[in-house]
Amino acid sequence: MSSVVIPQAYGYVLTTFAAGALFLFGLGAQVGKYRRAAGIPYPYAYAEKAEAEKDPKKNLFNCAQRVHQNTLEVFPVYSTFLLIAGIKYPVYASACGAIFWLGRFFFSTGYMTGNPAKRMRGAISYLGLLGLLGMSVNTLYSILN
Repeated sequence: MSSVVIPQAYGYVLTTFAAGALFLFGLGAQVGKYRRAAGIPYPYAYAEKAEAEKDPKKNLFNCAQRVHQNTLEVFPVYSTFLLIAGIKYPVYASACGAIFWLGRFFFSTGYMTGNPAKRMRGAISYLGLLGLLGMSVNTLYSILN
């Protein structure tokens, strides 16, 4: 039976994790700002397509909302891989986490221009995520053997 020892450098992993949570909070604040500017009342998650095509503020709201939603969708996968990979590779996992968040920054700033095609600027985030996946597989294999 294996035992798991959390290295002192795991603090980097937790710091990266916390920074990601703050980034998510910031995206939520952006959505609120764009919601107020566009006049979209709660509980509506998005402006209707016809409205967004006519009103640039409503289009920007939809883009901000989609950035936030997409980031929330990928956050559990990222978090799982980060926390597992960090057990064996805390510094490398944190570096991959930072690459992931740098990519998400470019994704969000590109998307929130109102032109969703500009979200592709953030494709680098997947390099960070793939690195975390590889380290997670190796960490789990080490724990199980």
